[in-house]
Amino acid sequence: MKIIDAHAHVVQYIAGFTSRGELRGIGDGMAQYADGSTFAMIPPEMGEYSASPEALLKVMDENGVEKAVLLQGQFFGFQNEYTAEAIKKYPNRFTGAASYDPFCAKVEDVKRHLFKELGFKAVKFEVSNGSGLMAYHPPIDLNGQLMNEQYKFADDNNLTFVIDIGRPDNCCWQPEALSAAIKKYPQVTFVICHLLAPQRTDVELLKRTLGLFALPNVYFDLASLASNQKPEAFPYPTAVEHLRTAKAEVGAQKLMFGTDMPSNLCRDSYAHLKDYIIDSGVFTKPELEDIFYNTAEKVYFNK
Repeated sequence: MKIIDAHAHVVQYIAGFTSRGELRGIGDGMAQYADGSTFAMIPPEMGEYSASPEALLKVMDENGVEKAVLLQGQFFGFQNEYTAEAIKKYPNRFTGAASYDPFCAKVEDVKRHLFKELGFKAVKFEVSNGSGLMAYHPPIDLNGQLMNEQYKFADDNNLTFVIDIGRPDNCCWQPEALSAAIKKYPQVTFVICHLLAPQRTDVELLKRTLGLFALPNVYFDLASLASNQKPEAFPYPTAVEHLRTAKAEVGAQKLMFGTDMPSNLCRDSYAHLKDYIIDSGVFTKPELEDIFYNTAEKVYFNK
């Protein structure tokens, strides 16, 4: 079965900014927040301070992955130039999305460079209050003026719009507002990261919420669905239950495999992040082919 990883990251250097302040690499794949706390961010075998395109390709080749979609966020720090260089160097293996902070005073100059000069065909926003826009800005209405300006820019420039709204029970998690906004832009393809990021206790919440996004222009990646069920381990029974809900509410053809590598490879193997979906029993073989390849090929690589 052919595979596209629809949610991965290259990292030239760790330069994040989060609810705990700046985030920097301290070696051996470890990172440190401004409050002094540390954690494993990159598997040491992929890089001590970085995760190069070649490091990702090695993992991909070892696991039979043909292509990957390179996304970004404030967790690692924006990597626009490095991502563009990776796509240019390996155009048959990578595509990706640019990211920017809409609060920047010179944001129009930034957007011109990213989408006109570098040529990105997708834009990624992380708005979470952990490591996204709401981590260092006041809460943002996902159907308010600021975000509608970003949706309209995507509409005007034929960009795929990728969004991570963080976890339930936080100010950033606004499914009703996001659904209402999406309905205003039927020509824009939206990808919602992490299947709305449900945790172990959110089985019923996801069932009540996913139907808001049963829309023709909305897709989901499954990155970090397994790791969000901590402390569960492979084969991730709650993640499997979330997959079952997703199939029932939006359909298997709207789902895309993704790993969020490199960070999730600090906690489990790439094989396990594939196999819990394949072995779940939730999907037929044609549905798995859509999840692992066909949908991402249509959404990202045929753009």
